[in-house]
Amino acid sequence: MSQAPNTWLEPYRELVASRELLYELTTRDLRIRYKQTALGTAWALFTPLVMMFIFTQIFARVAKVDTSPIPYSIFVYCGLLPWQFFSTSLKSSVDSLTRNRLLVTKIYMPREVFPISQVLSAFADFLVASIVLAGLMLWHGIAPASTMWFVPVILLVQTSLTIGLALLLSMGNLFYRDVKYLFEVGLLLWMFATSVIYPIQLAGPWAWVLHLNPMTPIIDAYRSVLLLGQYPDPVGFGYAAVVAIALLVLGMRWFHESEYQFAESI
Repeated sequence: MSQAPNTWLEPYRELVASRELLYELTTRDLRIRYKQTALGTAWALFTPLVMMFIFTQIFARVAKVDTSPIPYSIFVYCGLLPWQFFSTSLKSSVDSLTRNRLLVTKIYMPREVFPISQVLSAFADFLVASIVLAGLMLWHGIAPASTMWFVPVILLVQTSLTIGLALLLSMGNLFYRDVKYLFEVGLLLWMFATSVIYPIQLAGPWAWVLHLNPMTPIIDAYRSVLLLGQYPDPVGFGYAAVVAIALLVLGMRWFHESEYQFAESI
């Protein structure tokens, strides 16, 4: 099989041309996930709610984490919500090519649709779970602020970062199956190095490592615009945006150039 045309725009053109296939794969994943369940899409609320309850009991009552002026319950849910979108997307994307080996090897299509469809199906869960965040804001008397218009910008940056990583991870796992297992361990460590369940103090000898994590400024940006009525830190969020764009471009480019090897490695 000959290598795909080596142009920067080619993978984006093919992806747009295959938008109907991408939609079908996304809806298929959602149907499979909630097929024959009593609660249906309400399961999208279950994980973040349970995790919020557990962390509230541990960090708010035992460890006494100070998140003032934001109540800890809404602080942690506002962190868990985008993190669940991020982690669920990558967990389901990492083996998306190997799970669809027949389609990858037998039918020509832009293979990017497999990991990207996993990100989009996780995004649907994210939208459902956002209903609880709105309810928590109402419960705690946090009125919608004028900064809320910035949420789509934050979401765009996070989605770009997630898709870029999903492409790289799914391709890496196709060539080296160890990637999936290493990633699952790394993702757990990544969560505790991110301001998901407590504020991250960017100080000390290992502060430079925490500064490299683009998910902390992204999650902090959600809290700023939704709960504090403030715009995100331009330096931290700007860094996250640059990393997200770079990973998306790199992921699309590298994935597209390596597609001709997929059938041999699967």
